[in-house]
Amino acid sequence: MSLFGAMNTAISGLTAQSAAFANIGDNVANSQTVGFKRIDTSFEDYLTTSTASSNQSGAVVARPDYVNNVQGTVTQTDNPLDLAIAGNGFFTVSRPVGEVKGATVFQPQTEYTRTGDFSLNKDGYLVNGSGDVLNGWVADAAGVLDQTKTMPIQVGQSGYSPVPTKTAALAANLPASPDGAAIATQIPVTDALGRSQTLNVSWTPVTTSANTWTATITQGGSTTPLGTATVAFGAAGNAAAPEGTIGSIIGTGGISGSTYGAGGSATLGISADFGSGTQLISLNLGHFGQSDGLTQYAGTTYNLRALTQDGVAPGSYSGVAMKPNGDVVVNYDNGQSRTVAKVPVVTFANPNALQRENGQAFTATRESGAPQTVQSGSNGAGTLVASATEGSNVDIAAEFTKLIVAQRAYSANTKMVTTADELLQSTLDMKR
Repeated sequence: MSLFGAMNTAISGLTAQSAAFANIGDNVANSQTVGFKRIDTSFEDYLTTSTASSNQSGAVVARPDYVNNVQGTVTQTDNPLDLAIAGNGFFTVSRPVGEVKGATVFQPQTEYTRTGDFSLNKDGYLVNGSGDVLNGWVADAAGVLDQTKTMPIQVGQSGYSPVPTKTAALAANLPASPDGAAIATQIPVTDALGRSQTLNVSWTPVTTSANTWTATITQGGSTTPLGTATVAFGAAGNAAAPEGTIGSIIGTGGISGSTYGAGGSATLGISADFGSGTQLISLNLGHFGQSDGLTQYAGTTYNLRALTQDGVAPGSYSGVAMKPNGDVVVNYDNGQSRTVAKVPVVTFANPNALQRENGQAFTATRESGAPQTVQSGSNGAGTLVASATEGSNVDIAAEFTKLIVAQRAYSANTKMVTTADELLQSTLDMKR
């Protein structure tokens, strides 16, 4: 009876070591697979009879030991869409299963992966090397992210619509000792059709009033003023204003001026028409009583320090990139960019209990715990590394060591089988 038990035990050992060989082979084969997580092998003893006076040989079985929580090497790449997670967590992805009326259909079950070698497919979806589509918090038309759910990220390649100028800002110093000639300033603006236009501001000192200037504003090549404004500095405008700072603004015609208030915005309201109807533009000259915008200090020449405006010309799609904070940003050839989505990180209480799927993907199980979708770097989630991928967590040297041990254990079990066979044969030969 013990001989048969020993043979059965040895055969179970052969089966267990064969499973270990399979796991080692899987690891070695995927040692260069992006985002692959290795499978170790643990062995479990099965008993038949084991008492204080008797012990019969049992069996051994091999159990896979999944190592999903050990990170592989993060390597920088030249692909702006590659993304790696440094620390805990997974990307959430959806697997395409076909198309209906030209629209991609995804399987209902969400999957999770560390495979971050993303690229744009023909439909504008961000897909990794396994064909899974990256999910994230998607922004609406106003750029507001919906963080209540994740959706497949699709990047549109439409152009950037023009933004007409609403606000311009001027920072300059008018000379306290002018030579009497007018000073011209050209302010580039954008109209409603995205065309570049110009507002011309001509500064002329008022000879009858010290520290006072007249601003005459025209548009484009027109010589007809849109209106004028009288800007007085220091006590000439308001007794509370320090000398050299704006004390008052009085507009006439199509120009309006803001009312003095210590620290309040000093602005000119301009009503222009570039051929698409009235366009209201606010020219910010800084703050009343402060030297952060238009001033009048010592000097004989005009000094322009800064000139900005918020209009944007139309632009064409030029590319998309991942940011370290998870933002998916579309860039345009007019220098503008737009965030269309944010990539979150999903964590699990027991990531080693996730169910393995094809393509280095996983699905949640009862043992893994429920997925927790959070922003990268928060609540224990790892941080994101842009233009980088995570390699396999397989150590070739360690796998070869395991291979030698498994080979010797397998050989020892075959020796047990052949020895048990010889003993059985000897027993049969006893009756001759």
